[in-house]
Amino acid sequence: MTLVHPLVDPSLLRARLGPDAARALDEMLATLAEDPPAIGRLFAGAARRTARGDLEGAEGGHRVEDAVRVELVRAAAAGLDPGALAAELEALYRHGDADERRAVLLALAATGDADVDGSELLLDALRTNDVRLVAAAMGPHADRLTPHDWRHGVLKCLFVGVPLHAVAHLDERTDADLAAMVRRYAAEREAAGRPVPPDAARFLGPTALTTPSADLEG
Repeated sequence: MTLVHPLVDPSLLRARLGPDAARALDEMLATLAEDPPAIGRLFAGAARRTARGDLEGAEGGHRVEDAVRVELVRAAAAGLDPGALAAELEALYRHGDADERRAVLLALAATGDADVDGSELLLDALRTNDVRLVAAAMGPHADRLTPHDWRHGVLKCLFVGVPLHAVAHLDERTDADLAAMVRRYAAEREAAGRPVPPDAARFLGPTALTTPSADLEG
């Protein structure tokens, strides 16, 4: 059994689903309780069987299909050990479209087991220019990233336009090396006559860190 937290309050999701969609979700959850690997065939079609769209009242701008898919992961995870869950999530990500990949990243962020390591999936998402994938990759699961990779993830957020409030534990992990990287990035954009993202200002003012960290990876 592996713990995965809900993406949103389940009652909020249920309120957004109509009777038919809620029934379809319950059927899929029941299937996964009996056969956790069935998530491989249920995950992609989950939105079609339930609903899509904004989930009003949910923090983080999560969508209905995101919450539904994380519920499926939760149900499967209850019958899988961390290694098996990680393997299922990797397969779902590798074979999924952008929406499915985002849901996998959000499920990783909701995973409460340190033995589930989706770092490689986060790094893959950070190599894209998909704003939603980059934002999802820099959630709580990004704690697994090395300082080097995490700093470059923050820089990628600035590059593609992901607001930095989407980055989990930004204040705790910010160091002088990240501040120096952002200052170089801002200088390059200014030299090229391009605007500097407003979020970069937190690293450019007089209160920005200036003492390098022990980890000198840039």
